[in-house]
Parts: sequence; C-alpha cells; structure tokens
Amino acid sequence: MSTYDYPLPNERIAKYPMSQRDQSKLLHYSQGKIEEYRFVDLPDLVSAGALMLFNDTKVIHARLLFQKLSGAIIEIFCLEPWQTVAPESFAQRERTSWLCLVGNNKKWKEGPLSMRVAVGSHYVTLNAVRREAIGEGWVIDFSWDGGDSFAEIVDAAGVIPLPPYLHRNAEKDDNERYQTVYADHAGSVAAPTAGLHFTKQVFQRLKEKNIDTEFITLQVGAGTFKPVTSETIGGHTMHVEHVQISQHNLQQVLRHVNDDIIAVGTTTVRTLESIYWFGVQLSINPELDRMHISQWDCYDLDSQALPLSDAYGNVLVWMERYGLDRFDGTTQLLIAPGYQYRVVKSLVTNFHQPKSTLLLLVSALIGNRWRDCYDYALSHDFRFLSYGDSCFFEGRML
Repeated sequence: MSTYDYPLPNERIAKYPMSQRDQSKLLHYSQGKIEEYRFVDLPDLVSAGALMLFNDTKVIHARLLFQKLSGAIIEIFCLEPWQTVAPESFAQRERTSWLCLVGNNKKWKEGPLSMRVAVGSHYVTLNAVRREAIGEGWVIDFSWDGGDSFAEIVDAAGVIPLPPYLHRNAEKDDNERYQTVYADHAGSVAAPTAGLHFTKQVFQRLKEKNIDTEFITLQVGAGTFKPVTSETIGGHTMHVEHVQISQHNLQQVLRHVNDDIIAVGTTTVRTLESIYWFGVQLSINPELDRMHISQWDCYDLDSQALPLSDAYGNVLVWMERYGLDRFDGTTQLLIAPGYQYRVVKSLVTNFHQPKSTLLLLVSALIGNRWRDCYDYALSHDFRFLSYGDSCFFEGRML
C-alpha cells in the first residue's frame, strides 16, 4: 500500500464547497496529457454519443444525537437498515431497526434513549433501544409515535454526516451542498462526491451534445472512509454496499457497448462492474436468486469472463424470469491495480485520500499515471477530497 501514498497537506483539503458547483477545477487526463479546465467545460471534453452514468443515492441525516438526563450526548450513527432494504425501512411509520455506530457508548448504561423531534408542525418522540453488538456496531431498534415515516423522522431529527476528515460540524448549507442536484433514493451516509459538481446547466449542455445520461443507485456506506491499514492490498477487508439497478439501465449500457461509457464517481464504477460479474456468475449458475459480489470474485472468475453484451444480457434474462424491473443486490468488489475494467471506459471523480481503496480504483484505470495527475493537482492549487475539485480520466484512450 505504500505505493499508493502521497503527501496531502491539511490545507489542501477543501473544508467547504465552491459557491457555484460547476466552477470547481477539472483536471483532464487523456492519452498521457494533463490539462486544466473548469468543471463547466466537461461537456466539451466528452465525445458525442457517449453514455454517462450517475449514482442518484441521497444522503440521509444519519447522525442522531440523544441527550441523557445527566447531560451526556450519545450519538447514534445509522449505517444501514437491519435485515431489510432502505426503501422499506424509510416507509415504516412506527418502528424499524438499523445497524449503527454508537458514540459515547460507555455512557449508555441501560434502558432506551428518547428525544422530542419537531416534524413539520407537530412533535413526536423518537426512542432508541440498543440490542446486540454486530462487529463494531450495534443493532438499534427505533420506535416513534405520530404516524410519520422513518424518512421524515430522520430528516427532522438527524444531522448530515460530513466526512470525518473535514474536522468540523455540519452547517445549514451542508444540507443542500452535500447532496447532488439529482439525489433521489435515500440511504447513503456519504455523498457520491463526483456528482456534487453537476448543475442543471451542465446537464443541459450534455443533452445538447447528444450525450445520454442514466441513473443507478449504490447506497454509500461509512466504509468508504475506512483507510487501508494493512501493508498489502490483500490484507484489507472491503466493506459491503447495496446496489439497485433497473432493466432500463442495463439496456442503455448495451446500446452503448461501442461508445465511451463514463462513470461519474467510484460508486458508479463499482455498481456497473459488479453487475458485470453477476452476469458472469449467472452463466455458471443461472439459478442464483440474488446478487452478491464478494471482494475477490472478479479475480477468481477472470478466466470465465464474458463479452459485456453477454454478461449484461444474462442479468436481463434473469430479471425477466423473476419479473423484476429493478432489483437490489450487494457488492464487496475491490477494484485494484491488475483489475481489467469490463464496462467503464472513462471516469469522472474527485481527488481521493492517500492509501485508500478509491485511489486503488483510479490506479486500476490509468495505471501509475495517477501519481502524475495528483502531483500536477498539488502543484496547481487544486482542492482535494469530498468538497474539492474533480478529474476526468479517459482510460479508454490509453
């Protein structure tokens, strides 16, 4: 992992976003050449006829701060619904359970925690009961009165979960700026930050250039911030995230197999590539009833790889057999140097932390030239990480 380290001074980490989303800097890498633009210029750099795919997940107000009578603050950080999927959990109107991290857990001796929450024009009482420990987290049973959905409760009671490396509390403006303008499916605890740069004006210019846009969903978990602490890539355990994809998504990819397929963000990459490997699994066992891609599946299945059209075609046949227009699955896919991209040809992304799995993913696309790009950005006043500037890597042209 030391190969994927680089010096990142704290002052280069963007603590706040640009006032205008599409005025951030854009580093363009193509055919070995590095150039600098503004993000608003992106449509001019994308080839006509390309397909650009986005992650339309929506960040929830995942940090719930309960105050005990003693004054102690217990933070419950909602990670993911327990034994259900996000849409079902958010639709509940009395109770639901989540896997959570608990801050100041030692102060939570026993009994439930409660808080009064203003939801619209009325107040409700939200209760939290700690159940069993699962890994580093706890299963928390939430219950409330008033008949509001859990989505409404969390939106009113919680705080937007900014990345820990920003070292600041969320402010009012973060409720809007830490969401993409196309956020739709609630469930993430971190934003797909490459999408934070897009505006309605940029989308309009993409449309004028006949560049197709498509929206998929991967619910981003807190594991996206988990550093690789092992000395080797093989020693790292990749986190699991939930994906949702539709027949229309797959059909659009198949229509563009000979065009530039551009993923906006690393989460979109992991979704598209995971679906491919699910298609390979289906060629081996058509009776699979669910999708789960483990950390090393792509490397174990490499010798049985298929053309993109066959792999995605297998998934479409599987969806039709089960009468699914859209389906949910999970992925633990780790994309690292040596991985051969099967779907994505180019990538729009932000600058990532040193020794992170996201940097490994970038290196798998453009090789060791990632270091040249990052050196350029560091020497040309680019801003880094979630609220920072962006890159457009055209890997297909290497």
